[in-house]
Amino acid sequence: MLKSERASRILTRLDELYPETPIPLDHRDDFTLLVAVLLSAQCTDKKVNEVTPALFDAGRTPEAMVRFGEESILELIRSLGLSKQKAKAIAGLSRILIDQHDGDVPRTFEELEALPGVGHKTASVVMAQAFGFPAFPVDTHIHRLAQRWGLTSGKNVVETERDLKRLFPEASWNRLHLQIIFYGREHCTARGCDGTHCGMCRELYPHRRKPVEWKKP
Repeated sequence: MLKSERASRILTRLDELYPETPIPLDHRDDFTLLVAVLLSAQCTDKKVNEVTPALFDAGRTPEAMVRFGEESILELIRSLGLSKQKAKAIAGLSRILIDQHDGDVPRTFEELEALPGVGHKTASVVMAQAFGFPAFPVDTHIHRLAQRWGLTSGKNVVETERDLKRLFPEASWNRLHLQIIFYGREHCTARGCDGTHCGMCRELYPHRRKPVEWKKP
């Protein structure tokens, strides 16, 4: 099966499995989505969703978040990984949004990635899910599955993102990155599948017998 054929098969199967792609991070608007995505770094969405209701009640806008303050933010998110850095970043980006963007979340990659704690993946999620801009955020689930499914040999998420964008139609990117994440969490986990067990891996590579060694980003 050619790589393009695998990509087409994947798109069809994932559309069948996940016709709806709800955003897994609870949020109320563009600003709270940005904060939630920032908090999700090296942390599960479930854990983030446990702390954000209280955080968003206290800091529902950049202005309210600045008033709430870095120390108070830290107290609410202390159970999350990298909590000190995240609290500092949330307080800092809230101030920048007020001073430089009239309190609004900017709508360009350049401006988003200039905010504290916001890298390309976080900016891509916000651009895709808040503003509908075609983007393909790549996390470890997507990086792992893209290698298992023979879609990339990229050594890092930047190379994997480039390869996936070349393979899949732009109109599919925003839903597809979520579909792959959902599948990776449910069926093709890091420990539960080695490239030979889950339904998709067996369908794409019916004669594969050896585990796939994937390169962690």
